[in-house]
Amino acid sequence: MEGNMKKVKNWTRYLLIILICALCLFPFIILVILSLNTPQSNMYEGNVLIPDFYFGNYAEGWAKSHIGRAMINSGIITFGALVLIVLLGAMAGYAIARFTNRFNKSVMTTMLCCMMIPGIINTVPLYTLMIRLNAINTLWGMACVCATLALPQSVFIFSGFIRAVPRELEEAAVIDGCSFFQAFWRVIFPLLRPSISAVVVLNGFGIWNNYSQAVFFLQSSSKHNVPQALSVYFQQFAGAKWNLMAATAVIAIVPVVVVFLVFQKSLMKGLTDGAIKG
Repeated sequence: MEGNMKKVKNWTRYLLIILICALCLFPFIILVILSLNTPQSNMYEGNVLIPDFYFGNYAEGWAKSHIGRAMINSGIITFGALVLIVLLGAMAGYAIARFTNRFNKSVMTTMLCCMMIPGIINTVPLYTLMIRLNAINTLWGMACVCATLALPQSVFIFSGFIRAVPRELEEAAVIDGCSFFQAFWRVIFPLLRPSISAVVVLNGFGIWNNYSQAVFFLQSSSKHNVPQALSVYFQQFAGAKWNLMAATAVIAIVPVVVVFLVFQKSLMKGLTDGAIKG
C-alpha cells in the first residue's frame, strides 16, 4: 500500500513538473510558429500549431529592424558592464568578507538596502549626473549605469562565496611575501569562477534586456540596444505583421538562450556554494 502511494506521489510530481514546463515553453513555441508563417497566413484560421516553414521572415526582419546593429550595441554595453561588475564587485566583496569592521558592515547594509530599491527610481538623479559627465547617448555611459545598478547584488554574492574560502590560503600567500592585494588577485580571484559565472548570468540577462534606463540614456537610433530596436520596429515598421515581429523577437532571444544553456551549471554551483558554505 505504501509503495503504491509513493508511486502515485512520484507520478503526480512528474506531471506537475511537465505541466509547469509546458506552460513556460508554450509562449515561445507560439512565437517560433508565428515566425515561420507566411505573410498571407491568418493566425486566427487553420491549424495554428503547424507553421508554414517560411524563413524569409528572418531575413526581412533582420534587414528592416536593424537588430544586428542593436545586438552589437547590447553586446558592448553588456560586456563593459560585466567587466566592471566582476572586478569592482569581487574586490568589494573581498574587503567586506575579510575585513569585518564597522565601516564595511555599514557599506554592506547600505548595499542590501539598495537592492530593495527599483532602479527606475534612480533615473532622474542618474540623468542629471550623466549630463554632467557628457555620457548621455554613449555606450560606455550606459554600461556604467547598468554596472552601478547591479553592483549591490554582485557584492552580496561575492562576499558570501569568499567567506567560504579558508583564510589560510591568503595567510600562506602573505607569509610568502604577497600583500593582501596580491593575495586576492593571485589566490582568491581564480577561485571565484563559479560565483563569477553566477554574477555574469544573473546580471547579463538584465543588462542585455534593459529598456527602462536605455530609453532615457540611449536616445539616438544608432545607439539603441535590442529592446529599443524591437520597440521602434514594432511601432513604426511591423505594424500588424505578426510574422515579422515574431521572427525579429526570435533573433533577439537566441543569444540569451545560448548563453544561459552554456552557463546554467556554473550558475547553480555559484549560487549554492555561496549560500551553503557562506
